[in-house]
Amino acid sequence: MDLLYTLLSFIAFSLLGIFLVFCFIMLTTILGKSIGDPDYAPVKGTVFNQLFYFNTLHDYQAEMAKTIPTFRLLAPDQSEVYTADPRNVEHILKTNFDKYSKGKYNQDIVTDLFGEGIFAVDGDKWRQQRKLASYEFSTRVLRDFSCSVFRRNAAKLVRIISELSHQGQVFDMQDMLMRCTLDSIFKVGFGAELNCLEGSRKEGSKFMKAFDESNALIYWRYVDPFWKLKRFLNIGCEATLKRNIRIIDGFVHEVINTRKAQLAIQQESNAKEDILSRFLIESKKDKETMTDQYLRDIILNFMVAGKDTSANTLSWFFYMLCKNPLVEEKIVQEVRDVICSHENEESIDKFVAKITDDTLDKMHYLHSALTETLRLYPAVPVVPSIKLSYKHIDGRVAETDDVLPDGHKLKRGDGVYYMAYGMGRMCSIWGEDAEEFRPERWLNNGVFESQSPFKFIAFNAGPRICLGKDFAYRQMKIIAMALVHFFKFKLANGTQNVTYKVMLTLHIDKGLPLCAIPRS
Repeated sequence: MDLLYTLLSFIAFSLLGIFLVFCFIMLTTILGKSIGDPDYAPVKGTVFNQLFYFNTLHDYQAEMAKTIPTFRLLAPDQSEVYTADPRNVEHILKTNFDKYSKGKYNQDIVTDLFGEGIFAVDGDKWRQQRKLASYEFSTRVLRDFSCSVFRRNAAKLVRIISELSHQGQVFDMQDMLMRCTLDSIFKVGFGAELNCLEGSRKEGSKFMKAFDESNALIYWRYVDPFWKLKRFLNIGCEATLKRNIRIIDGFVHEVINTRKAQLAIQQESNAKEDILSRFLIESKKDKETMTDQYLRDIILNFMVAGKDTSANTLSWFFYMLCKNPLVEEKIVQEVRDVICSHENEESIDKFVAKITDDTLDKMHYLHSALTETLRLYPAVPVVPSIKLSYKHIDGRVAETDDVLPDGHKLKRGDGVYYMAYGMGRMCSIWGEDAEEFRPERWLNNGVFESQSPFKFIAFNAGPRICLGKDFAYRQMKIIAMALVHFFKFKLANGTQNVTYKVMLTLHIDKGLPLCAIPRS
């Protein structure tokens, strides 16, 4: 009966979808946005196309962008415009920043998980969080505290992998890195020990699983036209998402209450190192706005930025090293030269203690290799819809359309996506070797040289550029230096086809099984 119900539901939804697509195309034509209108970006189908290519969505979009850098898909009440043109990205994220917002459509999709956190909101709420977060990320206290946490967890990761190596065991590097970065961001974010890496807290593992599943299910909403109906009926993936968010909320609120109680006891202490403690202090000035729910939203947004982005990038980075052993050896040699350590028998704690701000700044080749990884495998492969929705100072909405630098028109209400994954593979941006992993493209006389953030869009750009960029690089470099110094890594199955799982962040599908060989 369940199978029959699922089949009938699928057929009904498919027929409804076909009918709606027909209506939408007719409506779009009537509104002057017909398929053949050269003033608008070329139409390459409807939003339903994404369902057919979902498992390889980013590659599908990248191939499309190579021939048509800006195209659109027809949607129920708008066009969804996809662009890989750096000029358009700069126009949207910087030049005309005030004309574009997250929009209700995007907020409806992500609010269940991210609430009113910095990645989901606009206007005053975004400015308030941005201002406070900008100050916190620039403090020496947080920088020193976070580096201490990163070094401690990197050492812990080396010990665990060393044990697995001695036992000759294959392990999932992505899972290890996810646990390591989650432990780190949880300590930096909440001031609490999660111990997910060691597996000593089942609640932590349960939280991580719920968080990762929710990430994937939220992204599915972008291509599922019936998610709201499923949520209303509490069926299928929406029912699963609801259960996961209940787990996340219960866990996070318990941590907030625990931290509040600890701070009440430690009133006289000025060592408020973690982000939550600093936000809790700030919340006393505005209790009406900064409720526990608001704090939950803020911290979860930092968590997805701190855990997923770093762990995903490092996972792809180690995959690239396995595929490019010469790059790996160059990094190993740079670590030895900078740290002045040529003895692999040196204790783990002694080695990681040498990783200071000064040594991190000298790791130009490693920085280039991580940046090259982000170019090809950006943590956020397609940035969710930004709406053309111009607002005057007094809050009134103006009926303002726009024209992109490439000449294509946008109607107010159109959604715009920029394709970081596709942009990293375009010869028109990076040259004929765009699809090659070549860290040297970032070096000028051996020194790392950054590129325009509007063509290397991994950390966003303009007023919304990622505040945690330096934070992320520090974490990734500390972990990478520790691991490559002590181990050489090989794919457990050299013929394995490593690909991504389509979700908000670029996870490796089914993990990254590796073998670790101690360096002699």
